[in-house]
Amino acid sequence: MQKKAPVVPLTQHSSNTRLPEVLARVHELAATFLQGRLQELFITADDTLFDMADRAGSNQEQNSLFETMRSLRLQQKNLLRGCLQKLSDSFACLSGNPGMQSPPKLIADRDSLTLMPPDELEEKVAINNMSSRVMASDADLLEGLDARIGHVLGRDLPSADNPLGPESLSYTFLDSLNESGFNNIQVKLVLLKLFERTVLADLGLLYADSNQVLLEAGVLPQLHTRGAAKKNPVAHPRTAVPSAPATQADVAGVMEISFQDIQALLRNFGAATDSSAFKPADGVPVSSGDLMRLLTHLQRHNIQTHDLSGSLVRQQIDSILQRASQQSAKPRVVGEMASDAINLVSMLFEFILDDRTLPDSLKALIGRLQIPMLKVAVQDQSFFDSASHPARRLLNELGSAALGWSGKDSRQQDKLFQKMEDIVHRLLNEFTDDPIIFADILQEFTTFYGTERRRSELVEQRVRDAEEGRARTQQARQRIKQELNRRLLGKTLPETLVLLLQEHWSQVLLLRHLKHGEDSSEWQGSLQLIDDLIWSTGQNIECTDSERLGKLVPQLISSLQKGFEEAAIDPFVVSGLLSSLEVLHVQAFQSLKHRQLQQETDNPAARSGTAEAAPPLLEGLPDSLQQAAQELAVQEDMPALAMIEVSQSLELPGKDEGSEPVESAADELPADDPAYEQADSVRPGSWFELQQEDGSSIRCKLSAIIRATGRYIFVNRHGMKVLDKNRTGLALAFKRKQLHMLDDALLFDRALESVISNLRRMKDI
Repeated sequence: MQKKAPVVPLTQHSSNTRLPEVLARVHELAATFLQGRLQELFITADDTLFDMADRAGSNQEQNSLFETMRSLRLQQKNLLRGCLQKLSDSFACLSGNPGMQSPPKLIADRDSLTLMPPDELEEKVAINNMSSRVMASDADLLEGLDARIGHVLGRDLPSADNPLGPESLSYTFLDSLNESGFNNIQVKLVLLKLFERTVLADLGLLYADSNQVLLEAGVLPQLHTRGAAKKNPVAHPRTAVPSAPATQADVAGVMEISFQDIQALLRNFGAATDSSAFKPADGVPVSSGDLMRLLTHLQRHNIQTHDLSGSLVRQQIDSILQRASQQSAKPRVVGEMASDAINLVSMLFEFILDDRTLPDSLKALIGRLQIPMLKVAVQDQSFFDSASHPARRLLNELGSAALGWSGKDSRQQDKLFQKMEDIVHRLLNEFTDDPIIFADILQEFTTFYGTERRRSELVEQRVRDAEEGRARTQQARQRIKQELNRRLLGKTLPETLVLLLQEHWSQVLLLRHLKHGEDSSEWQGSLQLIDDLIWSTGQNIECTDSERLGKLVPQLISSLQKGFEEAAIDPFVVSGLLSSLEVLHVQAFQSLKHRQLQQETDNPAARSGTAEAAPPLLEGLPDSLQQAAQELAVQEDMPALAMIEVSQSLELPGKDEGSEPVESAADELPADDPAYEQADSVRPGSWFELQQEDGSSIRCKLSAIIRATGRYIFVNRHGMKVLDKNRTGLALAFKRKQLHMLDDALLFDRALESVISNLRRMKDI
């Protein structure tokens, strides 16, 4: 495994002395984000380039990729330093620092693009597409950041001039690659794709945190922006929430709401949300220190508890306070803010424990983190507001990792379960009041799960490649059958010729179709050879075609030998095939000779002219063919040819792998059945739960849709194929409730969305 690049101190790249202080803080935040993500990219790139080298088509290509790996390892420090320096330069441009140049802008003019070198054009198109995808998901956050930075600078700031814009960051990385000597366009496109996955995909988090920094500094507090970008939003109704589905307005406002807003909703319905039976009016709030000690006591007491509901924790707190009040003269209660935090965390974990998306075993494991998360929330209300809070991110990461875990997975042998169990035990045993442990555990878990994910992605990629290869093979076989049947069906031909084409030349056709494609001269030449073979072995060759036949036969034999050698057909089989074809050609020549002699007999006047005009019949033929023809020439009767009529569609040898199963009449669906719309709406990357016939269930991810064959390929979390459906089969699975789409949005965000939506609906009742 490639080691992380050395950490480069941010102070080495700081050019923000002329920046307003608040923008300098944003710069430092962005530099830390970029540094961490680039280190992850270097690890991912190493694995990706190794896999590309393993699948390289030539030694030269493989050596080039290995050299790129070596160069990337050597250049990691320079690349990291270059990116951070360019980021600093971009921020310096905001303050008008002379000598600093803004990053290049995308050229949108079509004529200008046409005049670009091909490599540069590919780079710009790639960056344009990357930037568009970021804007599609995080435009609101970036617009808010543009507005706030522009307000600090006293001028408008277009997104293209924002150093944190996706376009600017992409060019920062690309320029650093160019300066470090990475010139291969294919390698750069691969690295740009990895940059999108590791850096751009999480820009929403950076934008949310940057907006928060500016907001805390009093910059445009009236401007509302979403708290964080949701990854992989799903458009289907929530299945994990027992209440009614959230309205569009609910969903739109969830990420904008602050903890203070949630407090207002909680206090409006205190009786409904506060499970406290003991809450005297003259109660004295317990201090934060006493409350933390109380929660730590419960945390240690509940270490072995596996059945812990969201409301049980609040009940335990109230019970302890009630006993404490009875022992003292002063009634003790939880303070208002802490009470709101307790109630909110309790409701969040009630959602988690009812969430269908989480498997029961991991649901129970994650549910045991309620008290540690509650302690964090009591200490720091930004736990609810900041998407980048380490405790919140840890909960989200655990939820995302648990998504693909199936009940059949062995807990004792599964590394993921063991790791998550270790994390829970560490937090329950070690966390007292210092939240830094969450940041440490988060980094440790993301590193662990990143490694596991990369392994599964490599396996999954191989599955996709195999399925796409199988689809191409199936398509090629269908095309070959079409061409053979178009030429042979309905004709009476020598049996030897039909078997040669069906059993053996079809293999050559398959190889050339896959290797060169239908537009290639190799493929077209292979089809022309079939036509030439049919003509050259026919019994109705005109006497005037003797010269053409004499030239064509040696070419056919040579082309056949070359094709059979390419397809690695057994040389002994090839020898037999060519010998059989030899007999057919000899008989064709003999038949032609008989017709020529017959014409001379019927027309004596033309005998001398024909003899002078016609070239020697056997001239240019292989020696063996000449000898065989001479032997047959002295025979009065030609041997009878074994002829067959091709009356049925020919099939190729072997099995058509990946061919769609034939659905029975009972399984057919009307063309307008809504289940087809559901099948057509699924996208690769979505997770599903499949109910099996034995009553058990498995989790699987849609890895690929093979358009050529209409196959939907599903893999487990290890990247291995577990399910293969065609369109009808997928629609039937949805209709029969055998397949359910899982909500892959972030766990904490889903829980918060559900709680807020329910509170808002209660308000309207």
